[in-house]
Amino acid sequence: MIDTVIFDWGGTLTPWATVDHLAGWRRLADVLHADDPDRAEVFAAALLAADEARWMTVRDEHRAFTLAHVLADAADGADHPRERYEAALEAYREYWVQYTATDPDVAPMLAALRERGLKLGVLSSTAWPREWHEELFRRDGVLDLFDACVWTSELPWTKPHPTAFHAAMSAVGATDPARCVYVGDRPYDDISGAKGVGMRAVLVPHSDIPAVQHVAVDVQPDGVIQRLADLPELLADW
Repeated sequence: MIDTVIFDWGGTLTPWATVDHLAGWRRLADVLHADDPDRAEVFAAALLAADEARWMTVRDEHRAFTLAHVLADAADGADHPRERYEAALEAYREYWVQYTATDPDVAPMLAALRERGLKLGVLSSTAWPREWHEELFRRDGVLDLFDACVWTSELPWTKPHPTAFHAAMSAVGATDPARCVYVGDRPYDDISGAKGVGMRAVLVPHSDIPAVQHVAVDVQPDGVIQRLADLPELLADW
């Protein structure tokens, strides 16, 4: 019998959305270089390039990174006051609010699983700090439904590296991967990563994953669902 269910975040608990990433970085750059629009434009492009390069490292080497790494990679030599730096990060964060709504099925689905006594967690490959994610979950009324959340911005490795999955297990108090289920939208990061450490895995096949992030992998999930609301029924006999 399973005792733990761990979820991916983007594309799973939060539906995948097409995002203009350059526009997000432009929000940040416009604050840092409010007095020089041309410099802001150049810096925004550098931030986007640094961000994409870091995600390629995630794809190929599974090395985690943070927003601070992106900013350092794109550094233009300017010495910004701390207040302006913090305001710039907040502008970037606010840009993403429109894309981060939790799926309405999540709260009732989690409540149903908690009623069965299952431990619930999150494991997300992300550059964002914990407080950003927790604020989104708090906003949508689901934060308290999880026993623990693990964000790779606090780890050296991302999915599908085994240490990321073991960190999530440890955080929720799980000890046996065979009694854990991972739910995600990516065959490589989520399904192969989870099965690689001995978990069972459920695919939610809705995300239009960018071609540059695709990794060919021959793996079969233990289950496939079209809606998160279908998860409790799927797991009923596991």
